[in-house]
Amino acid sequence: QVQLVESGGGLVQAGGSLKLSCAASGRTFSSYSMGWFRQAPGKEREFVATIHWNGVTTYYADSVKGRFTISRDNANNAIYLEMNSLKPEDTAVYYCAAGSRFSVALISYDYWGQGTQVTVSS
Repeated sequence: QVQLVESGGGLVQAGGSLKLSCAASGRTFSSYSMGWFRQAPGKEREFVATIHWNGVTTYYADSVKGRFTISRDNANNAIYLEMNSLKPEDTAVYYCAAGSRFSVALISYDYWGQGTQVTVSS
């Protein structure tokens, strides 16, 4: 069992930066691949980024590639999403998730946080 709690969301102007954190509890955190997803109003939840349990292999959605960076700290049971050059279309609730597969598919993730709101003003 893994419990996930996101933090770090907020309101930022276009072009600005935010860093999201996700604190995880559970003894097996380091064995999970971790992902960030987001859901904008009226839209389906979508993949943003994922990081393998090895902490090295990552993959990003095309819409955020080059602007967002995912990282993890297995010693402290945490993952992060550093977001730069933010755009109004990045506005969404951001969720972290844990899964046994390195995947972009929501169905591959077994545990989800409650989400944190990110709002980018133009």
